[in-house]
Formats: sequence, C-alpha cells, structure tokens
Amino acid sequence: MGQVNAQMETIPAPQNSDTFIQGVKDCIPTLLGYLSIGFAAGVVEKTAGLSIAEIVLLSFILYAGSAQFIAAGMIAVNSSAMAIIITVFFVNLRHILLSAALSPYFRHLSPLKNMLIGTLLTDETFGVAINKAAEKKAISERWMQGLNLTAWINWVVANIAGAYFGNWISNPEKFGLNYALPAMFIGLLVLSMISRRKIVLDIIVGVLAIVIAVGVSMMFSSSLGVILATIFASTIGMVIEKWK
Repeated sequence: MGQVNAQMETIPAPQNSDTFIQGVKDCIPTLLGYLSIGFAAGVVEKTAGLSIAEIVLLSFILYAGSAQFIAAGMIAVNSSAMAIIITVFFVNLRHILLSAALSPYFRHLSPLKNMLIGTLLTDETFGVAINKAAEKKAISERWMQGLNLTAWINWVVANIAGAYFGNWISNPEKFGLNYALPAMFIGLLVLSMISRRKIVLDIIVGVLAIVIAVGVSMMFSSSLGVILATIFASTIGMVIEKWK
C-alpha cells in the first residue's frame, strides 16, 4: 500500500480549478488559428470537388490540418485511395510522440478514457497541455476534455464555413491565412520557453531540430524529417538536462 501511495505522489493531483470550463477557456487563444486554417482547408477541399457532407466527415474523422490539405490535393489529382491513406498515415505519425509525451499524466485512467483523450489530441492542444503541465505538474481529465472538444468543434465549424464561403476566396494566401498556423505555434513555443526558464537549452534543442529536419528532408521526405528531428533533438536535450 505504501508503494502505491508513493507512486501516486509522483504526479500531483489536478487542482479543483482545472475544470471542463477552464479547459474551454484555455483553448480560446488557439481558436483564431483553428478558424483561419480550418477555413482555408474548407476552401481547398471544396475546390478539390468534395461535397459539404464529405468535408464535414473529413474534418470530424480525420481532424488533421496538414493531412486534410494533403488529402484534398491528392483527391484533386485523382490519386488512389490507398495512396491517400498511406500518405496521411505517415504525415500523422507524429501524434504517437505527442500522445507518449502526455501519457504519464493519464496513467490512472482507463484505456477507453485514454483513447478518447488521444483521439482528439492535436499539435495545438498538445502545446497548451504541455504548458499546463509545466506550470502545475498535473493535467485534469476534465480540463483536457474541455480543451480537446472545444478545438475539435471549432475546427469542424471552420471547415464548414470555408466550404460554404470559399467560392468568394480563390486565394487564401492573399489574406495571410496560410501563416496563421505557424504564428500560433510560435506563440505556444515562446510561452513554453518562458515557463520552463531554460532558454539556452531550448535554443540548443531548437537548432538541433532544425538541422536534423532540414538534413533529413533533403534526402528523404519532410514528414520523416520532422519525426526524426523530434526524436533525436528531444533525446539530446533530455541527456543534456539530466547531465547538468
């Protein structure tokens, strides 16, 4: 019994303020990025010949910005279904790393609850959640569900809006919609670096990640470059942090 209690004390219990509603509120800073990118995705999907119903299903089930852009492009050029599935699979492999990074905070939950959290996890909600963990060392299941569901619903609505109103916007890049997602990631990265207060280490890891990603992308695919850069740069950063 003592060993069990000791294990439970390794990760502090979530605060009472970490409610579902608080998760909804904490998702608000990312909503503008979701709206702009989701709108652009809806425009691209409609241009590729998808119906409103197909766009709704795609955003509900696939729920991945980069993958939906790629899928729409491949559909537009009449790629085979198998080619689209395989491409989307490799593009989304990074979600394994995201889920693995958050898994220690939800080990006390059942496999079904973990699956529900992991299914709706995105790059943006991961960024918000990892900042939360850095601040409080714990993540509430209710807070995480509020964060995930708000982002999911917002993404679907944005895709539908893009599909309906995309006829009047033939060039989303003209309005800077293509930069909304990188801008949002930059903001999350800065917040994470500030909360960690390990600027030098973070810069070293960032430079290593860029070098690895660019090097691998020049020889193979950009998706593989991102995955390998994440694995190797984070591992090197962890070794440096533990060694110090």
